[in-house]
Parts: sequence; C-alpha cells; structure tokens
Amino acid sequence: MPSNSSSSLGQALLAPRAIALVGASGDARKNTARPLRFMRKHDYAGRIYPINAGRADIMGERAYPTLADLPEAVDHVFVMIPGEQVLPVLEQCPAAGARVVTIYSDGFAEAGPEGMARQHALVARARELGVRLLGPNSIGSANLHTGGIISVNAAFEADDLQAGDISMVSQSGSMMGSLLSRAAARGFGFASSVSVGNECDISVGEVVDALVDDPHTRVILLFLETLRQSTVLAAALRRAREAGKPVVAYKLGRSEQGDALSQSHTGAMAGNDAAVDAFFRAHGVLRVQQLETLFEIVPLAARYRDVRAAAATAARPDTTASGAAPASATLSDIDGSASRAPRVAVITTTGGGAATVVDNLGMRGLVAAAPPPAFVAHMAGRGLRIRETPVIDLTLAATPAQYKDLLEQLLLADWCDAVLSVIGSSAQFHPDFAVNPLVQAHKPDNKPMAAFLAPEAPASLALLRQNGIAAFRTPEACADALAVLFQRRPAPAPAAAQTPFLWPPGMPRTGALTEYEASQVFQALGVPVARSCLVPAGDPAHGLAYPVVAKVSSRDVPHKTDAGAVRVGIGDDAQLRDAIATMLDNVHAHVPGATIDGILVQVMEGRLLELILGYRLDPLVGPTVVLGAGGIAAELNPDFAIRLAPVSVQEAHAMIDEVRATRLVRGFRGLPRGDCDALARAIAAFSRLALATDVTVAEAEINPLFIRADGVVAVDGLLHMQ
Repeated sequence: MPSNSSSSLGQALLAPRAIALVGASGDARKNTARPLRFMRKHDYAGRIYPINAGRADIMGERAYPTLADLPEAVDHVFVMIPGEQVLPVLEQCPAAGARVVTIYSDGFAEAGPEGMARQHALVARARELGVRLLGPNSIGSANLHTGGIISVNAAFEADDLQAGDISMVSQSGSMMGSLLSRAAARGFGFASSVSVGNECDISVGEVVDALVDDPHTRVILLFLETLRQSTVLAAALRRAREAGKPVVAYKLGRSEQGDALSQSHTGAMAGNDAAVDAFFRAHGVLRVQQLETLFEIVPLAARYRDVRAAAATAARPDTTASGAAPASATLSDIDGSASRAPRVAVITTTGGGAATVVDNLGMRGLVAAAPPPAFVAHMAGRGLRIRETPVIDLTLAATPAQYKDLLEQLLLADWCDAVLSVIGSSAQFHPDFAVNPLVQAHKPDNKPMAAFLAPEAPASLALLRQNGIAAFRTPEACADALAVLFQRRPAPAPAAAQTPFLWPPGMPRTGALTEYEASQVFQALGVPVARSCLVPAGDPAHGLAYPVVAKVSSRDVPHKTDAGAVRVGIGDDAQLRDAIATMLDNVHAHVPGATIDGILVQVMEGRLLELILGYRLDPLVGPTVVLGAGGIAAELNPDFAIRLAPVSVQEAHAMIDEVRATRLVRGFRGLPRGDCDALARAIAAFSRLALATDVTVAEAEINPLFIRADGVVAVDGLLHMQ
C-alpha cells in the first residue's frame, strides 16, 4: 500500500486542483504562455492562477504579483522564470499551500559548478520547507483526463491528443513530446506524462510509484538516459508488477562508448548497460531497443502478461494429430536458458514482407516455426492447404473466413508460442481480407498475436489498435516487441531473510586484497578454493606435491598473466626457483615499484571447463553477479549471464543455462558432465558478497573457476573494496 505521503505527492503532481503559473506571459507566442493556453484548450476544470508582477491580466485571467497574493491555496506551482530568481519564489510556496513545485527554469546542474551549487542549495531549502521539486529543466507534466497541462511542450498544441490508459515518464522533455505526438498519430491515448528534468528531488521511481496508484494508468512507459535512485525505482517497479501494470522502458547507453569499464574482466565483460538489463529483468520491465516499440508494444504488454509461463508447456516436434504435444515439453527464453528459442508461426499475404520479419526475428533469438505434418493435415481437413514452411503464405490462396480459421487454429496449436500476421497491400486497399479476420478471430490470453503491416496503412493500424491488437509499422519494432515479451520473467517468490556475511577477522576492509587474501574471503563464503600457501621469494618451501603453480603475490599486480607473473606445471624445487626469478624480473619490468608480498604456490587442479565468476557494485543498480566464459579470453567472448546480487541456487542454475560455454559440461555431444549443482552453490555463495557487513566490496572475481566432474574450485581471483 502507498504511504500517505506517496498519495499526497501523486495528487499534487498528477491531478492538482489549483495551479499557479509563475512567470506566465500574456504573449501567446512565448513558451511561458503555453500552460495557460493548453489548459484552456484541453478543458482543465481546476483553478489557474497566473503570477506576473508586471500585469494585472493574462489572457483574460486575473494575474497576481506574487504567490503571497493568491486568494486560496494551490497544490502545484509551475516556475518559468530565470534560474537565479527561483529560490525566492520557493520561499513563498509553503504559505501558498504548494506541495509540488515544477521548475522549467534552467541554469542549474547542467550549467557547470556554479549551477550545480545553485541546484544543491535549492534542494536543501526545499527539504527544509517540506516542498517537493520536479526538475529543474523539466518541461512539465500533463494529465489528459483532467486537462491539467502543466507544460510548455508544443506537443499539447495538437487537437488529436486522446485521453487513454498509457502514462509516460521521461528524462528528456523534448523526446517526451516527440513520443506523445508519434503515439497520438497512431491512436494511442495517454493518461499522464511527466518530464523529470534534472531529477534533483522527485525521481523517476517516485513518479512510477504515483502512477501505480493512478486509476487512469494501465501501462507505464519510461524514456531514460540513466538510472538514479535505483532502490526507489525498484520498490516502485515491484508495486507496479503487483498491481498488474506493465512497465516498458527505452534507455540510452547501449554502446561501449557510454559504458565505464572497471579494473576487472567482469567490468569489461558486463558493464553498466548489462547491469541495467539485469535490473530491468529482475523487476519485470520490458526494455525495448526500437523507439517506436515503446508504444507499439503496449497492447502486447497489457494483454499477455505470462507468456513465458504459458510457453513452458509448448510442444516438441513430435506432435499429435492436431499438433498438440506432451505437457512436459519445455521452452527456452531468449537467452538460451533451455533447449530452444520461442517459436513464432508467421502467416502472410506478402512473401517479401514476411522475409524481413523472419530475418529480424532470427537476429533477436526467435524462430519462425514451420507447421508440422499433423497440423498441415489438420488444416487440409478444414479445407485449407498449407505447406511445411517457416512462412505460411496465403497470397491468393485463402478466403477471409479461411484466414480467420487458420489464425484461430494457430492460436490453439502447441507447436508455436506466438502468431504473427504479416499483411501486404491488402492492409491498405482490402482490409476485409487479412485485417478484419484478426479483429474477428477468437484470441486466448495465453498466446501472443501481433501484426506487421508492410504498406503504409493508417486506417488498418487504427482498426487494430482500437481492438487491442499490437500492430507494427517496421519489422525491427515487431521483432523487438516479441523478443522482449518472451524475455519477461515471472515475479520471484518472496525472498527469505538473508543472513549477513561476516567479514573474516583480520582481513583488510579497504582497498585491494592479494589473491591469497581474496581466496580466504571466497573460502569463508563457501566457495571451494585450490590448496595453496604463501612463501617468501627467497625461501619457497611449500610442502605441496608437484606439479604446482607459482604466482607473484602483489596488490599492485591484479592481472598477473599480463605481467608475466604466473608459471604453471612446475615439476620440482629447481624449476620453482627459476620460475620465481623470471616472474620477479617480469613484474619489475611491467609494474616498476610494485610491492611484492611473496610467492603464492598452488596445487595444479584439473578441470572440464573454466569459467569466470564476478561480482560488481554497479554505480547505477547496485550489487551484481556475473557468470561467463573464463580465462584470458573473458573480455573477448560476450558469453555471460548477469543478475542482481545476491541470488538463490535456483537462479544460479538459470545463469548456468544462459552461458553457452556451459553446454560443454551439460551433456553436449556426449562430453563428460560437470558438477553444475556445485557450480550453482558456488555462484549463490559468491553473490553473498552483497551482504558483507562493515565492508563495501566494489568488485571481485574468480577467473578462472574450474568446473570438474565432482565439484568446482577457484584457482585465481581478486577483490577490491571501496
């Protein structure tokens, strides 16, 4: 349940009853005149109070010199004056009754150190006054159900904006307007939209939380440039999931250029954007890659909420006469976590158009499924001849009634997990043939159905939209939507109370640990480590059976292979002394001035496979754990699974299934099986670094982690603390 403060924020932010417009202009050509014009245009029923000391009247409304002169309290103040004048206005807001102040003004954090200082001072004073701030640099907010358009965004000039059940939160004001206009042109209606600007106080998470309680909002869209206050956002996303309100996000920053890398292989292999993906998936957010998918996916997101669970009973190729299959059949998600990818039955009236979609489906990890012989025979018995091809082409081969019947049979068949209708020129000129059957067909809620319209066919798009059918203008957006829909995970079971991890006594609590120290921490977590001992370089007596591995132990040399500080297969004492001398020379050349703690001598361990197991305190989403292909090629091979930490053993098993390299120890082509149960336990144990007491672990990794037939063993690692 929302707190009283959350409900109060939502009302003042999304549905204020009285609004003051500070800096409102009587010149209709100016941006600062827009909020008043827009609210009149969209029939706002509340009270509007223009604040302008230089005018007694603004567009027929009485103007007031200051907030102190208002005849009644207001819920919301919209500030449109120069940045240096905002603080004096803020001082008047509590007495005016305002709970939310939206600041359109610029000249704050985006303007350099001086502006940042001005913003910090503004936030500090607002907290003292008990007032919440949206912005600065916020283009405003809008509620199309009430007509409360507290915004200067030109998108609200439009006459065709419809009130609907979609709400949007954007970190870009201009993109919010662009998306609103694009969506409105397609017949999508909006409930509320909020531009958070610099997000100095009210965060995206708090706006999402307010929208969860908004009775007009059914689906929430996010346009994000970064993540701020991820714990607040996570709590709001949990509430949205519990309330059955899907959240769809488009976030910038997928390229390596915008992704800071850390010291470990883990940071290079799974940087910030991969962590953001893990955050979104953990909280049921559908992250799309195509901008138009952000709103085109809405009908799919709203209607088909449990497609992964439904698809888990999908058929294997050995179907029965009607195309049904054993209930024990399984379906993988996009990441390849089980035996196969989601299968899409593609029905078309345009071969070329269908080919573009099939190509994009394949690039996103889905497959166009050919109907099995039993289904072909089943349809022949119903008067329609089709072939066993990945695209069911009905061009000049079916009537509208047969098209509808085929759709309904596909939606009931167990050999496909979604149905996609690709419509050619008939969408533009003869919608009764291929568009109307989609509307008329009986559509169960457990199997997604969507359409891609190859030509420009606005009337057909509008018809499908009006009937709650997802229709796409590009093959890329269509594949994007289906891919992310099948990536969605079911809500996790309530987590049991987590036991804190007690840091080993005497172990350093800041900075970098040596490999030897890191191995002691890993062992304390419950991760098996290779037997080893730390010896002086001049007296390397160790008591371990040969052959052994020798490594230089130094906090200044985290990646020992790069520095020539590792030797393997050492067979006797003489070889050990020679190896030590060579390694020390290499280290002094590679890292002059490095402090050497000694030589780590380690038992040579056998393995079936080597992996990397990493932990990273991501600056955006917090603790994450990564499993991937190991060894020195870890950064070159983008084969990994990432989760928010800590994880359960069950979730660790899912991570193992997602990493392609683990197939080598999961029965691939008769190869020996590794101990994946032990691996899952090690992943879960390692992820408990997130629960360390009195220590903040910045990053840690085991590279490699050897997978054997009878267990796992860590043979190298590092750990850095803040």
